[in-house]
Formats: sequence, C-alpha cells, structure tokens
Amino acid sequence: MLCIASGTVSAQKNIKDVSSKAFEIGKIITVKSDILKENRTLNIYFPEGYDTSDKKYPVIYLLDGSANEDFIHIAGLVQFQSFSWLDIIPESIVVGIANIDRKRDFTYPSNSELDNKELPTSGGSEKFIQFLRDELQPYMASNFKISEVKTIIGQSLGGLLASEIVLKQPSLFDNYLIVSPSTWWDDESLLKMKPTEVKKTINIFVAVGTEGPLMQTGATKLYYNLLQAHGEKNKVTFKFLENLNHGDTLHLAAYLGLETFFKK
Repeated sequence: MLCIASGTVSAQKNIKDVSSKAFEIGKIITVKSDILKENRTLNIYFPEGYDTSDKKYPVIYLLDGSANEDFIHIAGLVQFQSFSWLDIIPESIVVGIANIDRKRDFTYPSNSELDNKELPTSGGSEKFIQFLRDELQPYMASNFKISEVKTIIGQSLGGLLASEIVLKQPSLFDNYLIVSPSTWWDDESLLKMKPTEVKKTINIFVAVGTEGPLMQTGATKLYYNLLQAHGEKNKVTFKFLENLNHGDTLHLAAYLGLETFFKK
C-alpha cells in the first residue's frame, strides 16, 4: 500500500500559472464632496458589456456600500437576478457608498438623551441627503450611461435614512428598499412624520425579520403609514421574514424587493 501511494504521489505533476491578473467587477472611485466637506469612496459595479453597450442602465444606490459591508453580496445578487435566463431585473449599475460615519450620515437630530449619548456624532442626515441629491446623482448622470430609474437600498440606520427620504423627499428615488429600519430613533418620531405628497410613481418595499417587538412594530407602522399616504397610486409592499434576524435579513429582502420592483 505504501509503495502504491508513493508511486501515485511521484506521478503527480504540479500545474503552472499561465497568467495572473486581478479579478475586478467594477471601479473604486473617490469623489470630493463640497457639501460633506470630505472625500467619499464609491464602489461601482457595472454589468458585463457596459463599456461596449449603447444602452442606459438603472442605478441602485446602496447605503453601507463599503467592500467589507454590503457591496459585494448585493452586486452579486444584482448580477444573478439580471442574468438573461432569469430576467428578473434589468441589468443595473450598483453604487456602493462607503461609510465614514454612518451614525452621523444616516440619522437626523434626536431629542433623546440616550440616543445622543450612544451616538454622539449623530444628526447629519440633512447634509447627506443633500449630497445624494445635489452631488452624487448629478455625478452619476454626467459620467455614466444611466437611465432615469433610481433605487435606494438601506438597512437598519440605512433603513432609517431611506425612510426619512421617502417621507420628506419621495421624488428623489423611484424605488425604496427599506430593510429593518431603526424607527426607534428619536423616540419613534419618524412614525409621526406626515409624508410629503409624491408627484411621480414610486415603489416602496419594507421588510423586517424576527427582531423583537420594537423593530417589528416600527417597521409595520411605517408600512401602514406609507400605504395610507402613497398606496392609492403607488406600489407599497411589506414582507415579514420570520426565519431571519437583524443580522441576515438584507440579502433575502433585497432579492424580494428588487423582484417586486422590476419583474415583468
């Protein structure tokens, strides 16, 4: 047995590299924001054939879009759902907005002492929304082949920001994918906000997992508020992901949300 094994090992040949190069799915771009007074990193996924295509692509703006956060798995999900043999969603560009201070960017000022104690840098969402509206969206329109269809994905504090946008400036995006929103912020003042009237058709998808009564009730109340305000003319959807928790709701919620928005 030892002889046979020895002979097998000696007969093996090591393969050699023919070539080697980096595996890339897009670009990492740093932009200077005058509004935020800092440089921001964008991780951008482009569909295969983008460089040679004449068509324009929808844009999916992803909060928490750093490479070590949600960018890679959401970009992969978008690629999968847009495969021609599935055709669940159109080929799309994904813009992952890398974080510097998400607690600052995704929250509006809170009157809660506990909020301010636990998140001392909070309260900067107004400027971040202005960055999205006045700098990032025009930058994408000027530099890339994009259509007018814009989607935003946000989870947890990112879901809070997406919720604030759809309540205050609903025309900023066409599709809102809101996952496990932190509606507890500022003693749930978000749930008391009066939604701004929207002057175009939008889609809203709210999802939450088994995340405790506060998170689940908050997401449900948000859904009903948005349904009452926009449901007559727009598509407002809610999904309870009972087998998932706050840590793993995003991937399935994103799949179902994008399918709801785009599937023919």
